[in-house]
Amino acid sequence: MSGVDADRLRLVAHEVRSPVAALAALSEAASVTDDPALLRRILALGIAAARDVERIVSDPDPASLRLEEVDVAMLAASFAGPSVHVEADGVALVRGDATRLRQVLSNLVANARRHGTRVDVAVVEVDDRVVVAVADDGPGVDSRIDPFVRGASGAGSTGYGLWLARAIAEAHGGTLELAESPGGGASLRLSLPSSVA
Repeated sequence: MSGVDADRLRLVAHEVRSPVAALAALSEAASVTDDPALLRRILALGIAAARDVERIVSDPDPASLRLEEVDVAMLAASFAGPSVHVEADGVALVRGDATRLRQVLSNLVANARRHGTRVDVAVVEVDDRVVVAVADDGPGVDSRIDPFVRGASGAGSTGYGLWLARAIAEAHGGTLELAESPGGGASLRLSLPSSVA
């Protein structure tokens, strides 16, 4: 296996972990509820996770986009849980690739959860941008490390997540950068062009 093939395999393996874990969690949730509305929501999330796996395996290039109108606030809300708090005011529309943007948010939330016990996700519109801030209460980012360089990570991480998240953001005409975090921990700021003029 060539170095390029091995690298591609590591990237795909990294990226399918989250949707596969989501499928397992959704299956468990479906097995303990009789609420028809909740079951429909679980089914919709499960279908999206399965389609994400299919897409990532067949097309791992982060710059390969299938553009449509995407509500980033709704995507972010799907990551809410006991340790992940999501705050969004209304709809936040971008012209983007739902699978790729889910990859970005999944990597940002997973990174925050790995380093902290609480994750705060805020989605706001600022001028002509949709901004997603993901903050944790962990130790913060080591100033000697550029967290966006592939392989430049720690804490048992592969070093692919933030590199890939930034590559996808840039493919959308957006940015991903470290933000000020006066309360400690790490804070990452994703900014994407709004599709609402």
